[in-house]
Amino acid sequence: MTSVLSYLRLPRRLRPVAALAVALTAAVLPGVARAEQVPSFVQDGTLTVCTNPTLPPMTFVKGQDVTHPEGFDIDVAQALATRWHARLSVITMDFTGLFPSLSAQRCGLVMSGIIRTPAREKSFDAVSYQDTALVVVGRKGTPSLSSMDELSGKDVAVESGTSYVTRLGVVNDALIAAGKPPMIIQQYPTEEQVVQQVLIGRVFAFVSQDVELFYRMRQLGDKLHVLITPNIPDYRHFAIYIRQNPEDRTLLQNAISALDSDGTLQTFRTKWSVTDQSTKGDATQAGAGGMFDWGAFFSALTSMAFLHGALITLSVALISHFIAITISVPIAIVLNSPQKSLLKVALEGYVSLFRAAPTLLQLLFIWNAVPQFFPIFREQWFTPFLATILALSINESAYQVEINRAALSAVDPGQELGASALGLSRRDIYWRVIFPQAFRIALPPTINEFINLLKITSLASVISLQELLAVTQIQVARTFAFTEYYAAALIYYLVMVFFFLFLQKRVERRFSWSDRKKVVSNAA
Repeated sequence: MTSVLSYLRLPRRLRPVAALAVALTAAVLPGVARAEQVPSFVQDGTLTVCTNPTLPPMTFVKGQDVTHPEGFDIDVAQALATRWHARLSVITMDFTGLFPSLSAQRCGLVMSGIIRTPAREKSFDAVSYQDTALVVVGRKGTPSLSSMDELSGKDVAVESGTSYVTRLGVVNDALIAAGKPPMIIQQYPTEEQVVQQVLIGRVFAFVSQDVELFYRMRQLGDKLHVLITPNIPDYRHFAIYIRQNPEDRTLLQNAISALDSDGTLQTFRTKWSVTDQSTKGDATQAGAGGMFDWGAFFSALTSMAFLHGALITLSVALISHFIAITISVPIAIVLNSPQKSLLKVALEGYVSLFRAAPTLLQLLFIWNAVPQFFPIFREQWFTPFLATILALSINESAYQVEINRAALSAVDPGQELGASALGLSRRDIYWRVIFPQAFRIALPPTINEFINLLKITSLASVISLQELLAVTQIQVARTFAFTEYYAAALIYYLVMVFFFLFLQKRVERRFSWSDRKKVVSNAA
């Protein structure tokens, strides 16, 4: 409005000149006339990207700091954020959690070396940014294949959650129709585990993309060999996925086109050698040999990344179990009462439901499904740490209820009658008589349940919690030092478990006075 008034105030003879100047400015310098529009998925000046940090060279961790992934995708994401004057926020997680997180609006886009397929575009918009091709890879010395039919009856490894399973399923259907045995498809959670199955000879081949294979071949030397590169039109491009929105898709496409035109994407391709198999990269050779690398083992054992992951694992287990016990005690008391009530029926349903549902399903439901019903859980305060504690606390409380209920039932009913005859209140009866005896009975299974919970925390990697096993997988993807890094993680788990076993013995000794068998034996 102000510009219109200013234009009208000009003398009539100058108005055509002013209009021409504005038109020329808009044509020559469009950024001056109109600022570039920002997509709606850029929220509060932040572009949030979900990615899987175990897919080099697209996204991976080069050093010990697992909170700062690098790679081709990260550079492209940073270029997009810079173009839109936004801050880049990267959320790392298991591959299977990427699209659910995008649906739950935990990130603006998903970018992790993901193939553009029609099936995915039914639910999401996609913009291609890098050419690629599907490859079938085997160990060095394996004869090349002339067609996919030659995989008939052979074991083939793929990463779970990817579209490779569907693609190989089409090949299997054709094999079955031709009267041939189908491929035996084995799925593994991460790309490096897929490659490892071929290296150790467990499977005949694995399926991947040529861009990722270039990095693996530089990393592992001449241990791998491309068996066949099938001509599959649906597997020709990596794509950035966003929630369906025509305007956002156009803006993203324009931004990618601009980065391609000005040479930015080519610079990134050269930097990460995504199109040149012969280029020598800086991929580490750790794990390529057959001997145990003590240097890599001690480096992992003393690294801050492993220590931080172990502390997160321990914190999640302790907090979740404490909350579970707090919830389970009153529930166990109600379930132990002989009276029937609606509350008791509801609590029995609660225990049955959360004992029946898989822990991973509960975790994914709380992280990805609940935010769709309650938008408040999309906010930044609801972190993977809190989501994991909530899910594990609810799940664990259902099991702890049964432990506490059995312990309370094991206390002689005469104890309660005797305490009541002495005039103790119901509160004092429980605190001074029943609970101390029930605690001794419940302690061994409770410690066992805690140890199990300590290991279950590894499931939280699917929602990007950087606990101990997630850190281990990220480092293995970078180095291929399976034995060394798994051994280091094992040491951390053993230290934590043995500490609590020691603590259990000490506490049991403290409460040995309440053991009726020992009391009778001492009296005799």
